[in-house]
Amino acid sequence: MHIFGWKYFAKYINNTSMTHRFTIKAIAAHSGLGVATIDRVLNARANVSAQTKARVAAAMSELEAQEGQLAARGRTVWIDVVVEAPQRFSREIRHAAETAMPMMRPVVVRPRFTMHEVVEVSQMVATLRRIARRGTGGVCLKARDVPLIRAEVASLVAKGIPVVTLVTDVPGRLAYAGVDNVRAGKVAAALIARQVQTGVVVTSQSREDFAGETARISAFRAALANLAPNVWIVALPDAAGLNTATSRAATQTLAQVGDVSGVYSAGGGNWAISAALSNRPIVFVAHDLDDDNKALLSEGRIDFVLHHDLVSDMQTAFRHILGAHGLVGPVQQQLADVQVILRENMPTDG
Repeated sequence: MHIFGWKYFAKYINNTSMTHRFTIKAIAAHSGLGVATIDRVLNARANVSAQTKARVAAAMSELEAQEGQLAARGRTVWIDVVVEAPQRFSREIRHAAETAMPMMRPVVVRPRFTMHEVVEVSQMVATLRRIARRGTGGVCLKARDVPLIRAEVASLVAKGIPVVTLVTDVPGRLAYAGVDNVRAGKVAAALIARQVQTGVVVTSQSREDFAGETARISAFRAALANLAPNVWIVALPDAAGLNTATSRAATQTLAQVGDVSGVYSAGGGNWAISAALSNRPIVFVAHDLDDDNKALLSEGRIDFVLHHDLVSDMQTAFRHILGAHGLVGPVQQQLADVQVILRENMPTDG
């Protein structure tokens, strides 16, 4: 069956008014079937094979896709990119969005950026409400998974505004674009367990209410418990992934720990973590090829960066939003894979 499947086909054969989006002649020409056959299929008459129905369904969905492409030419869609993240990561998101824009042609995508390092939940809700009042083609959102933001996401979707979450998820959205966070946590555990079987492993995340980071840490802890049951895991306090706040949190906690065998940083602040350690850990695993981590990797202060292609993520997010407007074909939900980056294979172009 064609990708649109029987649900797509049923909305035509169940149309009792006998009016169709495309003429019988157009469907016949596109499918290579006769007009009488098309008439029998559309009116759900007997003695029509499943193969014939599938050909008609495929023809109508292809006609719709072509219609969408024609409608998309010269169409401008404004998409609001709303992010809570340290500046180093917000810069990566902005660059990825601007790189992905030309890939959306013939649609002209125009992103509008609202970036905060730290933002109160009430302010994030106010931002989303202001966007809804002003009007938007869609929202690409990196935000906390808390009740007020969940409710606002549901409100946007109810108003016909598609919301796609980026990197970290919030329920009720149209789609999620980003890395498989559970898989990332398991990969981090495997990298550390290969070199560390006893001692202290430190974990860090920017905020517990970023669902993606919490999923990483939860998967990491469960996997490491199986792979290295004699390791003692110590969690640093949340510090929004900012180096200054992370420095205070790491200094206070690590002073009581002593030597550290491994570090898994799911949320950043890695200059501060590295500086606060009393020794060089056997293995240090971080996330994302931002400027900080590229420098730390080059200097040998961290060992592995778990990376995913943000340009591809933004392209996926944009396509989900354009698909909600019928401007591109359907986009399947697919999680980005985890790339393991070492100093030796770090991309030179950033």
